[in-house]
Amino acid sequence: MLTKIVLIGPPGAGKSSVGRALSKELSMPFIDSDSEIEKVAGKTISEIFVDDGEQVFRKMEVEIVSKLLTDFTGVIALGGGAPITLETQQKLESSDFPIIFIDVSISQAANRVGFNKDRPLLLINPRQQWLNLMNDRRPIYERLASEIVSSDNKKPVEVAKIISEKLKSKL
Repeated sequence: MLTKIVLIGPPGAGKSSVGRALSKELSMPFIDSDSEIEKVAGKTISEIFVDDGEQVFRKMEVEIVSKLLTDFTGVIALGGGAPITLETQQKLESSDFPIIFIDVSISQAANRVGFNKDRPLLLINPRQQWLNLMNDRRPIYERLASEIVSSDNKKPVEVAKIISEKLKSKL
């Protein structure tokens, strides 16, 4: 019986929206690591980046993601940068639950997030920054993933159904 599904991918892939749809589809709880970080910090991720810096944010992220991967049962949407830390990679690699890389093209990501101020790593030259992030992160996402699903031109519920179909044998 499947107790945990982890969604990874870049900003704008739809991890949170797909995660909510997938949790409904599979009747499992849903949690978003970025939302949990904001709850614990008492401020937005952008505010953490501005007030405390990326290093403080990543430290919080590693702690919260580690706790979720250990203790939470259900669908977990990780922040786009969560899998880049070695500790999180090791925890994901040693797991036996499905890790779904939700892939997306830059044009679709731009339409979804608009590269707005709530994306602290995309503030300056957002298109180029996103491409740079993906060049760095894609190999990590692909290595960690047990399945890769594109969210291009699909509604979150459609992506959730595709994931659900791929995981049928494990349910």
